[in-house]
Amino acid sequence: MSVVPAPRTREAEAEAGPHQLLPSPRRGQSGRPREHRPPALAPARSAVHRLLASVSANDRKVLALYLLTRAGIWITAYCTGWLFTGDGRAKDAPPLLSRWEQWDWSYFVRIAQYGYFGSPDGSASAPPDNREAFFPGLPLLLRAVHTVVPSWTVAGLLISLVAGAVAVLALARIARLHLAAKNTETGEGDPGEHAVFFLLLSPCAVFLAVGYTEALFLALALPAWLAAKKGRWPLAAVLACCATTVRISGLFLAAALAVEFLTATGLRDRLRALPWLALPALPAFAYTWYLHARTGDWMAWKHAQERGWFRQFHTPREAWQNTWDSAFSHAQTTGYAFMFRAELVAMVVGLLLLARLLQRRRWPEAAYIALTLWALGTSYWYMSIPRATLLWWPLWTGLARWALHHPWIRTAYVCLSAPLMTVLAVAFTSGRWAG
Repeated sequence: MSVVPAPRTREAEAEAGPHQLLPSPRRGQSGRPREHRPPALAPARSAVHRLLASVSANDRKVLALYLLTRAGIWITAYCTGWLFTGDGRAKDAPPLLSRWEQWDWSYFVRIAQYGYFGSPDGSASAPPDNREAFFPGLPLLLRAVHTVVPSWTVAGLLISLVAGAVAVLALARIARLHLAAKNTETGEGDPGEHAVFFLLLSPCAVFLAVGYTEALFLALALPAWLAAKKGRWPLAAVLACCATTVRISGLFLAAALAVEFLTATGLRDRLRALPWLALPALPAFAYTWYLHARTGDWMAWKHAQERGWFRQFHTPREAWQNTWDSAFSHAQTTGYAFMFRAELVAMVVGLLLLARLLQRRRWPEAAYIALTLWALGTSYWYMSIPRATLLWWPLWTGLARWALHHPWIRTAYVCLSAPLMTVLAVAFTSGRWAG
């Protein structure tokens, strides 16, 4: 028969010491009490939870779309390696990573390894190869990542993967900022997801996956534009400055920021931030000074562009005519003729976009597109305009606006753009890219 202990009275609890009221500590195998220690990973887990909490459900959908399209591009690259080996009698495909080591990638790796004037044999000067045509931002970052990632190719792919994720999130938020009222009226889903959808399924989307500058530039330029739209001018200037280290397009972005600064309301309240707008020009000046110190040529960057890519100045009419002749006169091989036709189409798209921006009086975005078209449309012939469309965020937000009003636009876009995206992805990963 068990005996139930009598309940303690207040007097008995008062007589008992506080140590008798606390639960007995757990004992280990040695019999000594275990000390209560906070988990060592608690701060890291807390940081991860805060990061996940800051990502909305719509942002998670955007990231899911981004990862799915990355998987699709990798599948395309894998199949391309097996189907286009370059040798009809081959029994095995080349390494998968070699699919990404095409064209401009060799310049970025060479700069990261040896600098602009070094060579593999350790000599202070290398034979001229026009590597000065590429800004130092990506090679510097590539060299930094390579300190922990042994493979140069994997390092470049990781940079683009992370940068692309940042870029699509920023693009989605820009679209939401511009189209919030329109979305409320129509109720046709997230405008940010629409804009990202159009970007990731664009014909040249493969360049967001490879170790090129497009993804990194967008990861800096789009947050800079978003910061400017929110009035955070020092942050916008710093990000645009970083973007200028990656591509000359950073100067076009700086011009758009300046127009946004001057045309937005409340200019008098922002005058103290005016000096920040000069910051994005510093990388271009510093790079020009560096090349002059090594070559004695203040125009070394431009001259490298001219030697390697025929970017001598020509009038827009001459550039159009030369590109048209290359596309349709049967003087070029079929691969080059096809890409020149794509250049013409991209120029027409750019001009239509510019006209629409001017019509809607979106002066800052119009300045950015106009400067881009002028730079690319005044060479001997057009080159790299289809790739440049990736950097035209007003194009993707404009298509998102159109799709909110006409939902069938997404279906039509997939039917027309997805085949082109696949063809150009195969062209690049098989080494047949010509533009």
